[in-house]
Amino acid sequence: MDRETAPKISVIMGIYNQWNREYLDQAVMSVLRQSFWDFEFIIYNDGSDSEVCGYLEKYVQMDERVVLINSPENHGLAYSLNTCIDLARGKYLARMDDDDICDRDRLAVQYEYMEAHPEIAYAGCNAKLIDERGVWGRRVMPEFPLKQSFLRFSPFIHPTVMIRRSIFDTQEAYRFSKDTWRCEDYELFMRLLKLGYRGANIQQELFFYRENPNSYRKRKFRYRMDEMKLRYRNFSDLGLLYPLGWLYVIRPLAAAIVPSGLIYGAKKLYHRQDRLGREEREETVGIPAAPVTEYVHR
Repeated sequence: MDRETAPKISVIMGIYNQWNREYLDQAVMSVLRQSFWDFEFIIYNDGSDSEVCGYLEKYVQMDERVVLINSPENHGLAYSLNTCIDLARGKYLARMDDDDICDRDRLAVQYEYMEAHPEIAYAGCNAKLIDERGVWGRRVMPEFPLKQSFLRFSPFIHPTVMIRRSIFDTQEAYRFSKDTWRCEDYELFMRLLKLGYRGANIQQELFFYRENPNSYRKRKFRYRMDEMKLRYRNFSDLGLLYPLGWLYVIRPLAAAIVPSGLIYGAKKLYHRQDRLGREEREETVGIPAAPVTEYVHR
């Protein structure tokens, strides 16, 4: 790697058949329009349909920082991200999903934080929750998660995380196996915790995280069972099984039985939609849906 010309940050994103072009445009443009400009944006096209493939090529033409990797077959998110990590040249890796939106200063704030806190291996942030109508709530994450913070769910919002690239010079990245399917981030962060790495969450809302009922329908019963096995194994290693850890091991099974609509409704109450002011509820994210052909960065 040429350290003299390498970007400071590598943004990595896996895509598989994202048909909603408005969501995709908003996600990609929110990265390309960051106030922090010294980054590369690695997009792994994980065996998408030819129509989606053709649309992704537009981003490469728009901005020389975009690196598009096309795979003829679908391998899953862990494989996609590991491929991006192998190619990444930045000091830091910043995750991104194809339907979420970054605040304009997300990369700048996270970069400054990581530079000022060498003891922190990876850092996420808080987020505003959005659906097709705009902001409906907020998610506040623990600033310095402890091992107990992993009992209920991952204390990090995966696409908000920035991590030091050097960690993966000596440690395995995302594990690609049946047991970690749809829990890749949860497994990774618990594994890093066991290895002694510290994570944090910047107490600013630097991200717009998309959550709607479809977010919960995607989690099928077999994935919940795999998550139970994952929880048991890692909670045991972390000494969390007793006295209450067993209850959290079976939590995914309870979630599989409860209708997704009820889960989504409970989430809305938990994240205090009713306490948001009218202006916040109506807030738009400010990323136009279809100006991509007008944007060129060279």
